[in-house]
Amino acid sequence: MKAEKGIELLLLGSRWLLLPLYLILMAILMVFAVKAGQELVHLFGHVLEITEAELILSVLSLIDMVLVANLLVMVALSGYETFVSRFDTVGEMEKPAWLGKLDPGTVKLKLAASIVAISAIHLLKIYMSAKAFEPDRLLVMTLVHLAFVVSALLLAMVDKIAFAGHREH
Repeated sequence: MKAEKGIELLLLGSRWLLLPLYLILMAILMVFAVKAGQELVHLFGHVLEITEAELILSVLSLIDMVLVANLLVMVALSGYETFVSRFDTVGEMEKPAWLGKLDPGTVKLKLAASIVAISAIHLLKIYMSAKAFEPDRLLVMTLVHLAFVVSALLLAMVDKIAFAGHREH
């Protein structure tokens, strides 16, 4: 029995090995903030020289970065709370309303939807600068995007069939 208890403690304690991974995601978030700042400086430095299409492409790049940054925060916070430890509010800081309500399946669905949105933005950027791409490559990239869409839809259907009855609405 003592060996079993020791193994259980070891297994439960091993969840803390996820902490460095969540901290790495937050470090990557800082990289995104720096890159977004760099894009903003570049944009304002050339605002009178760039075309409308270049402005739209730059804005789409920033939106892309924000979507990925949102994913980083969502995965890190919900993963930490689900697998490592519940958050205690610190002082006056309040928890986001969604925190504690996301199970791993819901996070996967949100991740899939975000990947579809990011893919759509990337595809729109490619279409806006279509002179640089061959039609065959555009077709392949469109098909890849459609594969993301179909995958997200299938994931949502499977999740609804398998787990919807277990969730509070």
